Amino acid sequence: MAEHVIVKPGKIAATAAVALEQSLVVPAIFQREGIDAYKGTENDTINVKVEGVLPFRTYGWRNDRAAPIQFDDYAEKTVAVAFGGNTYSAVKMTDEQRDMDLGGWTKLMAKQVEAIGRGLERGAVDKMLGQSYAVTLAGAKSGRDLKGILIRAREVLTRFMVPREGRVLLVGSAWETALLSDDKLNLASNVGEQEAVSSLREASLGRRYGFDIVVSLEVPADAAFALHRSAFIFATGAPTVPSSVTGGTASHNGVALRWLQDYDANYLTDRSVVNTYRGFREIKDHLIGINEGTGQAYVSTHEHFVRAIKLDLDATVDVLPDPDGPDAKAQELAAITGIAGPADGASV
Repeated sequence: MAEHVIVKPGKIAATAAVALEQSLVVPAIFQREGIDAYKGTENDTINVKVEGVLPFRTYGWRNDRAAPIQFDDYAEKTVAVAFGGNTYSAVKMTDEQRDMDLGGWTKLMAKQVEAIGRGLERGAVDKMLGQSYAVTLAGAKSGRDLKGILIRAREVLTRFMVPREGRVLLVGSAWETALLSDDKLNLASNVGEQEAVSSLREASLGRRYGFDIVVSLEVPADAAFALHRSAFIFATGAPTVPSSVTGGTASHNGVALRWLQDYDANYLTDRSVVNTYRGFREIKDHLIGINEGTGQAYVSTHEHFVRAIKLDLDATVDVLPDPDGPDAKAQELAAITGIAGPADGASV
């Protein structure tokens, strides 16, 4: 007689959490946060701290000391990430399926995790697509090849004061084809060099001009995003397990889920539910500018979303901040960074 092996729900949940984390591409690029430390907070939100900025100041050399130095207040910003979704997969398994077809929960759990992963991918991409970007670079602009686009995207992020480490170029399938076909970039040789241990690594095309290039089928074919990993926050949380059913919770690398299982004796059917709370949020920054008249640094009046820009493969004209337009926020961004629209001919 075969030995009956008892599998603990916590172990099943832990295995599922690892599989879910490794199945993610776009959410895996985002900065991750969990809610375990924030349970009980109001309005279904967690607060994530973002470092503040300070301007430098200069004091006149051998001045008469008639004026004091100026002190600045330092404050870190708290960004509220709201949980606006409960992504789940719920299935039933009959006695016959369990004993004759599936041999237990292993195969079924894998399929449920795949479903949860697709839901989280869609949520992350929807967040990116719904965001307003200060810059959109044109892929079909005359006189600029794909190499030129990547170099321009690198320049824009640098002028936006985005850290160099942690930059990603997330591309759709048409961008993937164009990039792999470009001999100047020589990306095709990178594909398949390493055995994939996660979906993110499998989706990676290589690294060029400071970007880890990643492809996602969820991103529109002609769209791409040059971003820093901290541009968006991806938060998950495992709901608690009710005392009336069997189940467990687990998290892996900031990705959490819950597994519930019970038996419906009326229909001789097992029921399995896997779910997670999820939330997405963009990060905006105050920037440091230089007053041309005094040479002193100052902190921007407005918050700017500069940790990500958009690229459009079919567009022929760049969209850049207008220094002379009606939007004071765009005027400020153009003045601080020097990235500006047609008014100064800088859309190159």
